[in-house]
Amino acid sequence: MSESTTGTTELTSQYIAQVTGDLANNLKEQERIGAEITALQEQLTALQQDHTVLVNMQQALGITKTPTEPAVTPKGTAVPSPREDADTGPRGRQRTRKTTATQTGPAASKPAAKKPAPKAAAAKTTQPTLVELIRRHLAGQSEPRSAAEISTALGQAHPQRDIKTKVVRVTLEGLVAKSQAQRTKQGTSVYYTAPDAPEPTAASQDKEQPEDTER
Repeated sequence: MSESTTGTTELTSQYIAQVTGDLANNLKEQERIGAEITALQEQLTALQQDHTVLVNMQQALGITKTPTEPAVTPKGTAVPSPREDADTGPRGRQRTRKTTATQTGPAASKPAAKKPAPKAAAAKTTQPTLVELIRRHLAGQSEPRSAAEISTALGQAHPQRDIKTKVVRVTLEGLVAKSQAQRTKQGTSVYYTAPDAPEPTAASQDKEQPEDTER
């Protein structure tokens, strides 16, 4: 009895040691994989933010063609495995022949009905671009405005859009290059007006606050 009890105790101790070691290794592996997932998620977030800024700059420069959105597979989505063709046997060939024979009648000669175009694409095109928003804002101003002031005003008028000062400044410079806006410099600050706006007076220049230009 004593030898049997001793052998059982040693075997139990071995199992306890093995389970304890496996559990510690499992926890370390979970921490390692969790850290990698966090790093990859941060990289993905940074890339998505850069993508938004680049798209806004592309619209500001007047480029209408935009790249397709990245195809991101949602988490937990199972990819279906290829299904074997059930009509490869003799019975399947017979059904294929019957279907072909049926489609050769008068009904087969009728063209397929055209599906109406989706209305979602038309709804997207009605949204004004950043260039149009800036041109309308400048046309409604009686005094020069800086890029920061224009960005703040557009952000308040269109809170659903992510309007950044850098993108607005690039858009304004593009309008100046196309003679669709005027650019004036007062000290270290730069202001913009509509192409037909009157020249700023001395009083208006004194009222304007200097802007910290971002280069």
